[in-house]
Amino acid sequence: MTETRGPAKRPRKTATSATAPGTASATSEGAARESLAEASTAAPNPPKLPPREAAVEALMRLAAEQPWSDIEIGDIAREAGLTLAELRDLFPSKGAVLGGLTRIIDRKVLEGDSAGLEEEPARERLFDVLMRRLDAMTPYKPALRRIAYALRGEPLAMLALNGVMLNSHRYMLAAAGIDTEGPLGQLKLQGVVIAFARVTQVWLDDDDPALARTMARLDKEIRSGERLMERAEDARRLTAPLRALGRSLLDRRPRARRDRDGDETDPAAAI
Repeated sequence: MTETRGPAKRPRKTATSATAPGTASATSEGAARESLAEASTAAPNPPKLPPREAAVEALMRLAAEQPWSDIEIGDIAREAGLTLAELRDLFPSKGAVLGGLTRIIDRKVLEGDSAGLEEEPARERLFDVLMRRLDAMTPYKPALRRIAYALRGEPLAMLALNGVMLNSHRYMLAAAGIDTEGPLGQLKLQGVVIAFARVTQVWLDDDDPALARTMARLDKEIRSGERLMERAEDARRLTAPLRALGRSLLDRRPRARRDRDGDETDPAAAI
């Protein structure tokens, strides 16, 4: 006689059944990782730079890592995520991309707060503006150090860079409330460009967070510039009678002679 067995019973699942501590911990950690993953996926991407700024930033990244002479325009385009055609529409050369950095620096300085300096002497205002310029240049210091070293032996590049800096420092002097019009204004402008270039050479090698050497050199250059401008002002006052006499002699020339001379020097007279 065989024994009849009933169907085997399945263990009953209950909503309140206990879970092993290790399993609970693993489950919570997995949920946390999933939440972080979802949050990172949902987080907005950083804003995309305008193409001009992207090209400049790309050049600065490349220049911080490799010699200036090794950087090709194709490298800049790839690093910036641009096509060669797009880069050509923005800049005619690698040097022009470098020149684009000055506009970025200019804007950062000009957007800065100069409140409280209106009543200060011109020396203090200029010191503040130029220190703010160095602060704006700080993120690019490794690249600028390499570029400055590479361009020292290229007089044509330095001459072109001087022209770029003349335009830039015209705004720096304006931000300091210093005029740049007329012969003396042009002398001030070129003097500040030369002085700031000297200060920059010190700044590139100044790793002190307080920038004590840099500030001391900047103060020295500004004071030297003040003395030069005082001598120029004195010379202008002393030569004022001679300049007035020269203008009066020119004004006494016969009108017909002045007109004839004007025709001879006018390029359109040769047509």
